This record gives sequence, C-alpha cells and structure tokens, in this order.
Amino acid sequence: MANRCNFHRNVGLIGGSLLSLGVAGAQQPAKQPNIVFILMDDMGYGDIGVYGQIKTETPNIDRLREEGMLFTQSYSGSPVSAPSRCVLMTGMHSGHAQIRGNDEMKERGNVMDYQSVYDDPRLEGQYPLKAGTMTIARLAQQAGYATGCFGKWGLGYPGSDGAPEKQGVDEFFGYNCQRQAHSYYPPFLYHNDERVYLNNKVIDPHKEFLDEGADPYDPDSYRKFKQNDFANDLIFERLLSFVDSHKTNPFLLFWTTPIPHVSLQAPDKWVDYYRQKFGEEEPYLGQAGGYYPCRWPHATYAAMLSYFDEQVGALVEKLKQEGLYDNTLIVFTSDNGPGFTGGSDGPWFNSGGLFRSEKGRGKAFLYEGGIRVSTLYVWKGMIPAGSTTDHICSFQDIMPTLADVMGVKSPKTDGISFYPTLVGCGRQKEHPFLYWEFPDQGGQKAIRWGKWKGLWTQIKAGNTKMMLFDLEQDIREEKDVADEHPRIVRKMRRFMEKSSTTPENSLFVL
Repeated sequence: MANRCNFHRNVGLIGGSLLSLGVAGAQQPAKQPNIVFILMDDMGYGDIGVYGQIKTETPNIDRLREEGMLFTQSYSGSPVSAPSRCVLMTGMHSGHAQIRGNDEMKERGNVMDYQSVYDDPRLEGQYPLKAGTMTIARLAQQAGYATGCFGKWGLGYPGSDGAPEKQGVDEFFGYNCQRQAHSYYPPFLYHNDERVYLNNKVIDPHKEFLDEGADPYDPDSYRKFKQNDFANDLIFERLLSFVDSHKTNPFLLFWTTPIPHVSLQAPDKWVDYYRQKFGEEEPYLGQAGGYYPCRWPHATYAAMLSYFDEQVGALVEKLKQEGLYDNTLIVFTSDNGPGFTGGSDGPWFNSGGLFRSEKGRGKAFLYEGGIRVSTLYVWKGMIPAGSTTDHICSFQDIMPTLADVMGVKSPKTDGISFYPTLVGCGRQKEHPFLYWEFPDQGGQKAIRWGKWKGLWTQIKAGNTKMMLFDLEQDIREEKDVADEHPRIVRKMRRFMEKSSTTPENSLFVL
C-alpha cells in the first residue's frame, strides 16, 4: 500500500523533467503510466456481462473487471454525446460547460444532407470548443505524453478551434462529425485535419431504405448498405500503429468508438453467430427514427458489442506483448445510456441493467438509465484486482483523477479526483451533490444528493414541479416522493440555482 501512495504523491515537475522523491527523498526518474481511455457510444449500464448482460457476450471486457475496479455509481457528463464528451475533456459539469447539447450549426447551410456535406466540408461537424481550452489531452501533452484520439470526436468541425489537433491531440483518426458516425461505411474519415476518402459511396442513413418491392426477409435486399471499407477496422489499425510509435514514451490514448450507436452494422462473422444463438427475428425497416434497415437487428446489435470486445482483447494482448500492460491504466466507460432509435432494442437486451431503458428513460434523458454508466478501471499493482466501489463520481472528476495518475497538478475544474479510491490510499473527498442540465427533450435538470435524486423535466413547457426519488428504495425511479419531502425539494432547487451559468450559445439556455 505504501508504494501505491508514494508513487504519485511525491511526483513533481522540476526543470521540465518528471521526478519522484520516493520514500527516502531521493530523486529518481518516475516512469509515468500510459493511459488507455475507452469510451463507448450509447452503451447501456447493463450491456456488458459484468453489469448483468446475459444475451451478449463480452469476455474480454469482463476480464477487465477481474483485473481492476468496477464502479457502481459512476455517471456520464450528459445524456447525449457532444456535451458528455465536453464534460469529460474539460472537467466542467454541464451547468458550466461550453457545450451543453448537440448543436449541428444549421445556420451554415444544409448540414443534415450527407451528399452536401461530402461536397462541402464546411458543412460538417458540431459546435466547437474555444481556442486554448484546457482539455485532458492538452494537460497530458504538458506532462510529456504523446496523445491520440481514435474514433469519434464531435467537439468542433474541421478547421475550427475545437478540432482535435487544436485541442491537445497529437494524432486523430476517425469521424470528426458525429452525424457521419451514423454509418460504419462512411465515404471518408479524418486523419488529423485531412480527409481520408474510403472506398464507400455516400448513402444517407436517414433517407435510404429498401428498394421498392424488395423482400424485407431476403438478406440480399440489404446488400447495398454493406460497402467496402468498415470504418472501425481502419480506426483500430491506426490505434495499434499509435501504440507502436509511442511504446518507448508515455502516451494517452482515447479510443472513442462509435459502437454500439446505430446504424446497426457489424461483420458477418458475429452477426451469423448471434443469428444462430437468437433464432429468427423480424427485420428493422427504418421506422424508428431512421438509420439503415437491418435484417437481424438483435443479432447485429449483439454482434457490434462482441466485435468490439474482440478488439479490446486484441489491444490488451498488444500491450502485454510490448511489455506495456503492467504500466498502463485502462479505463472503460460509455458517454451516456442506451439509444432508442434505429432498431436498437434496450428493453429486449435489458441494456439499462438496473435501470429502465425504454425511450424517455435512456439516452437523451436525465433519469439514471440515461446518465449512470458502467465503468471499469484497471492498473496492475496499483488498483486492487476484482475490487468494487460505490463511490459517486461523474465525468468532471476524470481530469483531476488522470492528473494525479500522470503526476501533475490539475487545472481548476468542477471535479474531485478519485485517485484515493482507485489505489486505496488517503482520504477520498466527496461531492456534496452532482448536477446536470440538458436543454433538449423539453429541458431538464437533475441533482444527485446522497441517496436522493431530484429531476425536473419539461422546463421549457413551463413545468415547475420537480420529481424526487429515493434511490436506495427506488433505483428504477418509479415512485415520486416529492410531496412527502418538500424541504429536500427546496434544498435541491437551491443546488440547481447555484450550479448553472448562462451559456454563450443560446441553444443551450434553459
């Protein structure tokens, strides 16, 4: 235990070099740990085996739990992608964050049309982070880390101040624009600020359906949606190349996969496996919020997770082969709860786990199913294998925690480092409460205060009544007890009032 405590408590930057004073005060070079941060997209709390999933198989991810720490009360930054990633990268919760919702910046033109975006790159991407924002990636650069992001960005369109290469990322490969990530066969990806064109055509996932007269039960009717270059294969190849290039110096690797966000697309190997396991099923024909039709939606959703799980196993094996695993912190989590469109079927899979996951309870909503996320931390010799924590934390806590891991001082954030929880050393500080706000789906605010959860919905429609749930007695948030506890409701309203500043973007105002 002493080694865990001293490894980073006595680390400091002297003359640009990282030094460890050690127990006796002798200055010795400290070997900074690598950090691999795996961020899933729309994965529910119950979508992996160690959080209760029984239909989909994720043995490699489950093995991370055996080798590290499982969190039971870990929260994302927001119930949808861009604002959640903003909280993660900046350490500012959604009442202070620059990005609090998804803003496609429609004032630029026809930003929702895929052919128009292909023809004019100025139309793609989302509302950007400001220039010079202190992100985790920039902090890591200052600590001497090589930084990479592979997968989905969504925090600033190409050329903007929010583009990854302007926010501390040495190498980016993947989707800059989260709308482009609605297809796993996109016509292009980005390598840093340059488009990399793929051998795929533009097929709009929200306008293309089965050909007229096509048999929805014939697999050949769906053939046009499967093209040549599968984006996640290419992203994984670049990710492995990044590890090869930086295996002699510390690196921070963000693996921000779009999986399992719809559209439903996966390699045949895994789809066939789950077809045999699940049996026959009805096709998805694009009737629920668009996205590509899919002949076997349940089998394909499960296939996406098992395909990715296989890649997680391959990355862990790569780290072990290169002698990096023992000095690498691996983090596994999701940006928000499970989706409800595009053929995904959270209730069938029990994707919410302990929480409800139907529309209105998962992604895009501040119920527990939308923001409580499965979270695993692995760091051999530092984090006890097979351990579990009930520590309540959220995405704003990740920057100060990783700062402690890297041995540098964190900038001011809304977060509290949970490094003491990870390594079992020192006193763990707790948040007095956690706060979220989300301007969409009618406008929502939420507070987590001990066992209590306050939820205020339909704010923009003039609703003034807050719901109150006792999570110890009602973890599925089905019994509103606000009328029984008016004092607690008043207290939560005061928490909300003091937790929010006015955002610069008017679309994010609540």
